[in-house]
Amino acid sequence: MKILLLEDDLRLSGLLLRGLRREGHAVDHAASIEDGRWRATESPYDAMIFDVMLPDGDGYSLCRDLRAAGRWSPVLFLTARDAVEDRVRGLDAGGDDYLVKPFAFTELLARLRALARRGTVERPAVLQVGDLEIDPAAHRVRAAGRDLDLTSRQFTLLEFFARNADAVLSRSAILDQVWDWAFEGSPRIIDVYVRSLREALGEGPQRPRIETVRGAGYVLRAPSNEPRS
Repeated sequence: MKILLLEDDLRLSGLLLRGLRREGHAVDHAASIEDGRWRATESPYDAMIFDVMLPDGDGYSLCRDLRAAGRWSPVLFLTARDAVEDRVRGLDAGGDDYLVKPFAFTELLARLRALARRGTVERPAVLQVGDLEIDPAAHRVRAAGRDLDLTSRQFTLLEFFARNADAVLSRSAILDQVWDWAFEGSPRIIDVYVRSLREALGEGPQRPRIETVRGAGYVLRAPSNEPRS
């Protein structure tokens, strides 16, 4: 496996380099965001390991920039922070996994193997369907360059639709992903939120549409596809 290690701690990077190479991996090392950015854009990697805090920036921002540039190598974050919001920030930036320091080297190897099996699947930090842009990290939605004012639940529902554009989503799947297993209200609440999203999105030649599929659920239809009746 070819790996990029972005870590400025000399002791930790030395241990990781020796360990990974001993396991038969080819490893490039960068100690700064600038060097890491250059290496990540000049050479393909099976996996990348990013420290979060570096002298000239942070791994989250670098990951977002790489995803925006179409670089999809899996990213594993190393962080000393165990707060939920920090982990969420890394995943929203386009990362794939994280390890909290200190960690066991065997766990690092296992997570790298899992990332390698996943492969270089596109995971954009900003979702785009037609002229609709959704930035989960910034919690912002724009349609044709105009910011939309959505509630937290509307945003979560629209993000779920966008991540599954052109796929029919059942009410049970929507409840499971957007609400939670403990929700005890009526599934018809989804219909209410879909109507409100349709109003918020408005219409336009490049605007995606939320369509009802009778007996099945809903689908966010990209503007390039023919709408279903």
